[in-house]
Amino acid sequence: MELQGKTVLVTGAATGIGRAIALKLARKGTNIAVNYTKSINEAEQTLEEIKALGVQGMLVQADVSDNKQVTKMCNHVLNKLGAIDILVNNAGTTNYVALEDLDGMKDEYWDNAFNVNVKGMFYTSRACQEELRKNKGCIVNVTSIAGFNGSGSSMAYAASKAAGISVTKSLARALAPDVRVNSVAPGIVLTRWVNGQEEHIDKHSSGTLLERVAKPEDVADMVYGIIAGGDFVTGQTIVVDGGFTIH
Repeated sequence: MELQGKTVLVTGAATGIGRAIALKLARKGTNIAVNYTKSINEAEQTLEEIKALGVQGMLVQADVSDNKQVTKMCNHVLNKLGAIDILVNNAGTTNYVALEDLDGMKDEYWDNAFNVNVKGMFYTSRACQEELRKNKGCIVNVTSIAGFNGSGSSMAYAASKAAGISVTKSLARALAPDVRVNSVAPGIVLTRWVNGQEEHIDKHSSGTLLERVAKPEDVADMVYGIIAGGDFVTGQTIVVDGGFTIH
């Protein structure tokens, strides 16, 4: 896919992986809609850096777990930027609960994980589907290796990411042949999500073949690769974990 002049909606783009993806794609000449929920200051900083690259950009606040807000968000992007060619479903959430602490897995943690990580992905894809079909676009979902190995920050998080991988396959079927749908599944990534989780970081860095954990830019590079160079790839999940899952 030729990216110059295309328009991308990145959910959860104020910080971390989403921010890195937005900036990577902006450097390749795409216009960026920066979605955020609460991190307005960080979102404004990301937008400023995007515009400094000479492309168009906008902020759009929405909680992706709220279908009405998602519909409004997509309409707002279309009205301001004129198109949605690429959707990156990056918004996610978790609550840290040890896997063995079954009693600590509150209902609200399950609901929170699935509402954002699964339903939010679906809501946004559904709201953008007509525009993506028209433009022969693509979707990239940010999932996690937790969806394969059942580990991670909590049981609910792992289950939601497994569901996200499944939704990726289902969307690829549903939107074919017009829209490609893939996902990237990182291991642990150095973002504010893992601040204060040194034991979690040490466990994962020592378990990778490359002897480090990922930076947000590592994930962004793979997202870019799938979008720009994966014209015959759909329904797939690409692992970005430094070899952790085969170590």
